[in-house]
Amino acid sequence: MATLDPQLARQFAVQVVRRLRDAGFAALWAGGCVRDQLLGLLPKDYDVATAATPPQIRDVFGHRKTLAIGQAFGVITVLGPPGAGQIEVATFRRDLGYSDGRRPDQVSFCDAQEDAIRRDFTINGMFFDPLEARVVDYVGGQLDLQRGLVRAIGDPAARFAEDKLRMLRAVRFAATFHFALDPDTLAAVQDHATEVAVVSVERISAELRRMLVDRNRVRAVELLVYSGLMPVLLPELSGLVPATPLAEPTAAWQTTLAILRGLQTAGFPLVLAVLVREALSDGARGTRDLERLCRRLKLTVAEHKETEFLLRHETAIRTARGIPWPQLQRILVQPGAADLVRYGRAVAEVLDGHTEDVAHAAQRLALPPEQLNPPPLISGDDLRRAGIPVGPAYRQILDRVRDAQLDDLIQTAPQALELASRLAEHGVDGAGQDGSSA
Repeated sequence: MATLDPQLARQFAVQVVRRLRDAGFAALWAGGCVRDQLLGLLPKDYDVATAATPPQIRDVFGHRKTLAIGQAFGVITVLGPPGAGQIEVATFRRDLGYSDGRRPDQVSFCDAQEDAIRRDFTINGMFFDPLEARVVDYVGGQLDLQRGLVRAIGDPAARFAEDKLRMLRAVRFAATFHFALDPDTLAAVQDHATEVAVVSVERISAELRRMLVDRNRVRAVELLVYSGLMPVLLPELSGLVPATPLAEPTAAWQTTLAILRGLQTAGFPLVLAVLVREALSDGARGTRDLERLCRRLKLTVAEHKETEFLLRHETAIRTARGIPWPQLQRILVQPGAADLVRYGRAVAEVLDGHTEDVAHAAQRLALPPEQLNPPPLISGDDLRRAGIPVGPAYRQILDRVRDAQLDDLIQTAPQALELASRLAEHGVDGAGQDGSSA
């Protein structure tokens, strides 16, 4: 994927508006890019709203530079030059019915004001004219930005009935920008929280990822609980989180929040591991429950494996000084080791304040690659060439030889083969790790 240049993206967004205007159509920046700009943030992408219909948009920019994937909803994607990305250009529209609680059944074209009032939240309902540098605000979004308020446009229940995912987006915006949720908007989320279950799990998971990797993730989690959304999204936490907004939080939930507060930057698997560690700590059963959770949310295989890796090795990383180096080394050479150290440190700081073992693991993790994970001295092919009969003992022999190598008891391939031969002759349990008889 080509790298997006923010300046080129902005220039392209101005150019799109100018070309539509030159063709005789009203055109404005719309939605999140306006909000971010007014907050002093650099927009990640730009959307344009216009009076031009989809066929007219394609005529202005040419069919080779446009994609009509969203044409049924009045949206045409305009492709920019290298580094500028692409822009969704949408005809001003009103939505006609949301029978599936996700997308409009039909749309009809209208003017900018009607387009604004069908959007989700006031802070997302503003337009900006980049040619005249002025905000066009029909919904009070500028005032709500100043007040730090996430407020639904019009009737909150009606907005959420149209698209249930908006309830999750309300939480994400409030958390990300550290805004308050308008009381009526919050009450509507609490009244309709169970209805978020009709939203596709892919859309739910995408919202969860975005809010949980954000630095304000603790506020997002607290709002998910307070709004009543958390038990619907993660029913595994039902016995952990407060049952009602006014209920006293359990000690386990307070611990979970404290660990979350201790995280700085964190990927989604790391945050998920912290969230579920108290609820899914019951050995094999917890592993099965985690697998079901990941399957239900359609998380990636990598997300599932890293979350499981963190939970499985929490004890090891917090007792690292008492673990034989070969055992610890096998953990530290795995892809999620850096996150495991972050996870272990955050847990240890909250549970007992003892982070010395985690620090030891971090020091080992920082070793040069040739020390942390030197190439094995021998392989199964070497065992076969040495005349050792092929069988299940191969894995055990190679593991014992690898352990001796990591403990610096052997340094060369001939020493490794000599040890392997003794292990094969006397049995894996019949020789010490240094090759001596037990």
